[in-house]
Amino acid sequence: MPRESGRPLSRWSAAEIARSAIAKRIVTAIAPSTLTRWLREDHIKPWQHRSWQQPTDPRFLQKATAVLRLYEQAHVLAEHGEVVVCVDEKTCIQALKATGGVTASQPDKPMRVGARYTRHGILNLFTALWVHKGETLARCLERKRFVDFQGFCQMLFGSLWCQDIRVLHLILDNGPTHAPKPIKPWIRSLCLPFNVRIHWLPINASWLDQVELVFSTLQRHVLTPRHFENREELETQMLRYLAERNRHPKPIAWSYTAATLRKQFAPRPAVELALRS
Repeated sequence: MPRESGRPLSRWSAAEIARSAIAKRIVTAIAPSTLTRWLREDHIKPWQHRSWQQPTDPRFLQKATAVLRLYEQAHVLAEHGEVVVCVDEKTCIQALKATGGVTASQPDKPMRVGARYTRHGILNLFTALWVHKGETLARCLERKRFVDFQGFCQMLFGSLWCQDIRVLHLILDNGPTHAPKPIKPWIRSLCLPFNVRIHWLPINASWLDQVELVFSTLQRHVLTPRHFENREELETQMLRYLAERNRHPKPIAWSYTAATLRKQFAPRPAVELALRS
């Protein structure tokens, strides 16, 4: 790493590597392009980085495997009256209005967006994803309390998705909005005509939630760049986008399976660990 070589940098560039090599008298002179060529030959890109995180949930494998198996079996389960639904919120979405507005792209000029903006409040987007169909159910609310989540769940339970089903597999994260402790007694008190089975995602594992991919496309297609006159326009645009998506729904192309998970987290043989050390 650069800091280990005495450089106040977070990552290397070819030019910085060249300067360091010359300063340490490894070479008297070298061009950054030469270093780039050598690094390319060895498939090394020290200027790039990728984020990762270590599982923190002691029951990570157990919880993650259960959720991944539901994704894999969603179509078969649906044929037997069991639906798999992911529910989550995209929180604190600001209704920003760019000062100077937004102008369309022109020849040799990109879209122009005012750098300054005014705030017109925030919204929280509650969304449910029907896994085997790819359809979404959404509602915008000003707050994200447990009572707001309860109202959204009641909308979900009364929707066409839940007509004539036997079991609703509800995938949730451990956020405070979902209030893990009171949610099960509250659902039992509703006396629903179907069984609700809650499957908690591992702690700090939102990347296992398929609805996050819906939020990702919404962010790219609707919220970037962000220019809305008020919260009403923000809500209208988000819900219109999701409604158009529902006209031609497609299940999420999910490739991370339970088998992949087991392979990735399988204990490594002692010989391999010894070689790596």
